[in-house]
Amino acid sequence: MPVRLNEFLPDTQQIGRGVIVGQAGWEQLLEDNKRDFAADFVARARFTEAHPTTLTPTEFVDRLFANAGVTPSPGERQTAIDEFAGAATSSDAAARARVLRSIAEHPALAQAGFNRAFVLMQYFGYLRRNPNDAPESTLDFQGFNFWLGKLNQFNGNFLDADMVKAFLVSGEYKRRFGP
Repeated sequence: MPVRLNEFLPDTQQIGRGVIVGQAGWEQLLEDNKRDFAADFVARARFTEAHPTTLTPTEFVDRLFANAGVTPSPGERQTAIDEFAGAATSSDAAARARVLRSIAEHPALAQAGFNRAFVLMQYFGYLRRNPNDAPESTLDFQGFNFWLGKLNQFNGNFLDADMVKAFLVSGEYKRRFGP
């Protein structure tokens, strides 16, 4: 299930809390916020239901990589498993958070997910809604999939795909924010 606007907003606020780029110590504060967010995230019911603490470290790591659609190198996989220091289960919350974050920040995931994330941010930022919410007539991501296909067709070049322009001149945007 994709992230929803009502989840995204507080999560980004938590990560960015107090961070002022250019202010002394901002990098460390951002790092601390990311670490704390990952720790909170792995404790969420939705996460623990999908990835129970009774999984072995290997099962946990393999599930996360599979869910991310990333094929790790043998070394990356072993490094993630080793975060659990030989434990029989993946119940160590700090290790779960470190592994989740390492996979979430994996370059292959960032590259593979960039276009999807870009289109999602158009919906969140310009239309202030989830892509499958009304006024999407079918409520099934058809609009999202159209824009993702168009962005992919233009190799991620949102200017050539006329994406931002299309969102800004859309009737929905104009009704929401004026002329």
